[in-house]
Amino acid sequence: MNSADRKQVSKLVSKLEELQSQFEEVKSAITELADAEQEKFDNLSEGLQASEAGQKIETAASELSSAGEADSISDALESLGNIGE
Repeated sequence: MNSADRKQVSKLVSKLEELQSQFEEVKSAITELADAEQEKFDNLSEGLQASEAGQKIETAASELSSAGEADSISDALESLGNIGE
């Protein structure tokens, strides 16, 4: 590998490290949202928890939690896509 190729690899590694850092920040924000949704659900009465609205809150909390624990962007997107279904 010549000097120019090593420079290009170094730039790519830096970009990947930056993306990884941003991904971790996004996952942290998603986890905070998951915790907030779970708290909303936990504060509902049993009757409201069993209602359609309660079930939607619980599903959102679960999918957000999965997205926050994802190892890849595609896994996180898949979990987040399930919230609207």
